[in-house]
Amino acid sequence: MVGIRDTALKNKSRLPQVSRRQMLVGATAAGGLAIAWSLWPREYQTNLTAAPDEHVFNAFLKIGDDGHVSAIVPQCEMGQGVTTLLPQIMADELGADWRTIAVETAPISPLYTNTLLVDEDSGLFMPRTGVPDFVADVRGWARREWAVRHAVMLTANSSSVRMFEGPCRAAAAQARALLMMAAAARWDADWEDCDTQDGFVILGKQKLRFGEVAAAAALLEPPAEPVYRASSGDPLYGKELTRLDLPAKVDGSANYAGDIRLPDMVFAAIRQGPVGATRLKSINRKAGMAAPGLLYVVTHDRWVATVARNWWAANRALDRFAPVFETAGTPVSTDRIDAALKQALKDGGYRMSHKGDIAEAMTGRNRITAEYAVAPALHAPIETRSATAAPDGARLRVWVATQAPAQCRDAIAAATGLSPGDVVLFPMMAGGSFDACLDHSVAVQAAIIALQIKRPVQLAWSRAEEIMRLPPRAPVRARMSATLNAAGGIDALVTRIAVPPTNHEVRARLFDNVPADVAQRAAVGSADAAAVEGAATSYAIPHHAVDHCPADIGLPTGRWRGNADSYTAFFTECFVDEMATRAGTDGLSYRMAMLGDAPLLARCLLTATSLGGWEGGVSGTAQGLACHSMRGSHIALMATARQSDKGLQVEQLVAVVDAGRLVNPAVARQQIEGGLIFGLAAAVGATTDYAGGVATARKLGQLGLPGLSQTPQILVEFVDSDREPGGLGEIAVPVVAPAIANAMFAATGRRIRRLPLSAQPL
Repeated sequence: MVGIRDTALKNKSRLPQVSRRQMLVGATAAGGLAIAWSLWPREYQTNLTAAPDEHVFNAFLKIGDDGHVSAIVPQCEMGQGVTTLLPQIMADELGADWRTIAVETAPISPLYTNTLLVDEDSGLFMPRTGVPDFVADVRGWARREWAVRHAVMLTANSSSVRMFEGPCRAAAAQARALLMMAAAARWDADWEDCDTQDGFVILGKQKLRFGEVAAAAALLEPPAEPVYRASSGDPLYGKELTRLDLPAKVDGSANYAGDIRLPDMVFAAIRQGPVGATRLKSINRKAGMAAPGLLYVVTHDRWVATVARNWWAANRALDRFAPVFETAGTPVSTDRIDAALKQALKDGGYRMSHKGDIAEAMTGRNRITAEYAVAPALHAPIETRSATAAPDGARLRVWVATQAPAQCRDAIAAATGLSPGDVVLFPMMAGGSFDACLDHSVAVQAAIIALQIKRPVQLAWSRAEEIMRLPPRAPVRARMSATLNAAGGIDALVTRIAVPPTNHEVRARLFDNVPADVAQRAAVGSADAAAVEGAATSYAIPHHAVDHCPADIGLPTGRWRGNADSYTAFFTECFVDEMATRAGTDGLSYRMAMLGDAPLLARCLLTATSLGGWEGGVSGTAQGLACHSMRGSHIALMATARQSDKGLQVEQLVAVVDAGRLVNPAVARQQIEGGLIFGLAAAVGATTDYAGGVATARKLGQLGLPGLSQTPQILVEFVDSDREPGGLGEIAVPVVAPAIANAMFAATGRRIRRLPLSAQPL
């Protein structure tokens, strides 16, 4: 199913039409698939391993005879705190002692499928645009079934808590019931009269440690439905508990893929060619083999790797081999990218969403138009892509940070000719990711090298290699066109966004193991709802439309923290600010007048301006606003920024967030603060030009990232809420750039419509 396109989208009309034949064929195909899968027997058993003194209760919990509780986490820990948040949810429901909680990474299993992500990001699994609702409903079911059967355990879209709070809480409730049953059997009591607290099963003055009854409890049959714990007088949920991964990260004992050490292990460095249809043409083998410390050289159609007893020697040897690559077609360059985006904006596109009657609202009326441009955005995590691979008889063991472990394993198997069952994957923590760990190239390369040299090897990309080869978030160009009502408010708004269909590229790479250049070319011209996500705003604009204009830029692109919202919020919030100025009112009043249908976002905006001391956005105040909603969360940001003799200086960021219930307020604050800093980096840098098919930057210092002295004072406030948890990992990123741009207008009177923020006009 992966890679199927809707035939309705091949016709570049503004509103794709579906013929009766297409509807019937689509319904029949989806219905037939539904029937076939409903008849396919399915029952998944937990595949956890247990030590002799510990006992498996379900897919999420093990308890040892010594009382320790192992919480099984099916998501990649990449700094967002998921290895604390999910265990905290389970410990609270279980009635456990937090000091006894341990964490284990979940094995690959359909039991841990992220079905929420499948539903929210449906375009990543099967396009649904332009089909009738009943076909879309069947397709939705089919997507979920396909994802479960393929163990799609993706970590993305700020979905970890939103997806797994329910399953984790239910698993803990079931384990708690079993513990109470085992204890009640000893006391000859009714188990439902028991309770749990601080790692004990209690009944009046009687109590037993979890470890004392774990063995017996694990053999019992749980209730058909989870029996949840009554509210505790001292709940763990909502407490600012210390992160479980923090001590190891502070003392350096935390293991990442690059920290693995194995007997007889060697180290590899790699050189890959320009992006595009590239192949390795030649190497200077004679000069390279004379490199000090060199042990092996491994060549591939698309890369060359050197192996030595240390990474430095391996990397130095690459220069001596002087690899020569050849690339078909015109090399990627910044000029080519810009030209493609401009052309796509002029060409016809796909209308991805609409409200009201745009044509009538704009015909014969004065239109106000502004264009915006956004450069490619790099991930630039602290840890470059790294993997360790070791042959083990007929099997292969691989250690790597991945946000999609089953797909990483399958990619390794496909590249090496092994069966997926013969690839043993150890998912590691990531030293930052921002969706970079959805790319599995390094794991595949390490596996190929290890099998060829027949010994354990650790491959690490250099910083230059990562900057040049890892697909960035796509560059974008947008045109905002509006007509105003008599009061100066926005009556109609059309948002046209020229950007590659990244989701189609990612799907082909992730699920079909298609090379980046092939995936990029195959996706050309496709409509992609995810590419314009967030452009359909929360503002009450009577007539509104969003168009996706697919751009063929020749550069493979990837997912990134905040994805499309990271630029669509920039377009909308800057344009709204311009309309406020045109109407002669301040940005707060103008926004509030359009937020009648978004009270939660309006509350965040009012609170942020109150905390920050909003002065009306008049000239010289250097204050700017932006607000946004995504993944069930809402944020408003007030920035204070001005031009100094050292360049742009952001003095203060005041953020107010409504993210529903907070499992751990301290971790939530870290996520918002980290997102604001990440957004600041993307606002002022985190990009590169391209020439000759490669990025021109090679080092972190060339990316224009903000230094410590440029980091502003940050104030974060959360709105108390009992709503279901919203996403926290991405929500802070989209609002930073527009709030700063709007602040710079208040300070200087100049509008900035380009990211990274630049006074250069479009």
